[in-house]
Amino acid sequence: MPVPERVLMSMQQHVGAPCTPVVSKGDTVLVGQLIGDSDKEVSAPIHSSVSGKVAGIVELTMPGGAKVQAVEIHADGEQRVHPDIKPPVINNKADLVAAVRASGLVGLGGAGFPTHVKFALYNNAEIDTLIINGAECEPYITADYRECMENSWDILNGILVTAEHFGVKRTIVMIENNKPKAIEELKRICASVASEGKGSIKVKSIPAMYPQGAEKVMVEQATGRRIPPGKLPSDVGCVVMNITSTAFVSRYLKDGMPLVSRRMTIDGSGVANPGNLRVPLGTPIQDVIKACGGYTGETKKILMGGPMMGLTVMDENMPVLKQNNAILVLAGDEAEISRESACIRCGRCISVCPMQLSPTAISLAYRAGDAEEIARKNVACCIECGCCSYICPAKRPLTQTMRLAKAAVRKAGVK
Repeated sequence: MPVPERVLMSMQQHVGAPCTPVVSKGDTVLVGQLIGDSDKEVSAPIHSSVSGKVAGIVELTMPGGAKVQAVEIHADGEQRVHPDIKPPVINNKADLVAAVRASGLVGLGGAGFPTHVKFALYNNAEIDTLIINGAECEPYITADYRECMENSWDILNGILVTAEHFGVKRTIVMIENNKPKAIEELKRICASVASEGKGSIKVKSIPAMYPQGAEKVMVEQATGRRIPPGKLPSDVGCVVMNITSTAFVSRYLKDGMPLVSRRMTIDGSGVANPGNLRVPLGTPIQDVIKACGGYTGETKKILMGGPMMGLTVMDENMPVLKQNNAILVLAGDEAEISRESACIRCGRCISVCPMQLSPTAISLAYRAGDAEEIARKNVACCIECGCCSYICPAKRPLTQTMRLAKAAVRKAGVK
């Protein structure tokens, strides 16, 4: 999309501690320049997506209600690149982890977990499988699919460098079977690598079923291994990487440009020309929608992300974040909210839960204020996929209640 007139760079674009601005009002900044950082372990630096002048440090209200600092930059339209941008030198795993941190990369599939933290957690001796998550199972979203079709060699190179430095001999690329062209393309290029003896890379077609993209579901589908409650993929010998994140690692090692833009799906009945755009981070949502032809009529809801796990946006000036893989503009019946009624004990929420939880039982415990009972029901295992809310004939906000129940357990200090 065209360079926006201004960007608003949130200092919280990742799971973990927010960054602190390292620029001030009136400073001139260039594309790729560091503008926010943190000394906390779980965090990821922020870089300017445009060249221009810092208009100020402002307060930004995130979709979840948290207030964070943001750097407002008025773009000059020239997109001048910072002179320090250059490819990093990688000789070992420590160099790779440091480079990934410097790039500001987080999980681009929507999770937003800092990638360098994930890499640092792994022990080479315990990891035998690299899983590349290309499921992209939420409705509407096709950003990862376009990455497969347009940047397949970047994906492959990202796999090779990650597998090499982690000493992984087996890589499994997971793609849903409703993306046959992507499967064909990746099988083609992976076959060329296999013939050169660079390790085993298997492209596995999986059923198109939500929520296949969830990390725990993905590990079980790929290897048959189950991740125990409270554990990570590394505990069962796996590394899981989003397919677009993998491609970004390859590009960063070639040109040294940090994460300053991303491909997004813009879709829904409320937008005139749906499609995928490469969007500078910090661009106001209204500018992104304008680049897609604007609104078609009465817009009732805007979501950052997909319809199952996306967050409602209350202000169209909200900027694009690193982890945003989609903007959905819903109008008409798409955005109608049904009235909640009493639970009819049908058990459908239990039958569709990929983590085999009982959302209705957890909801009852939450309403009773019983944090210990909530914890006994393993609420921490909930991945907030939204399946229970979707399937519920009583239209109860079960997923939202699960989030509140998790917060209640944390507040009570129950282990």
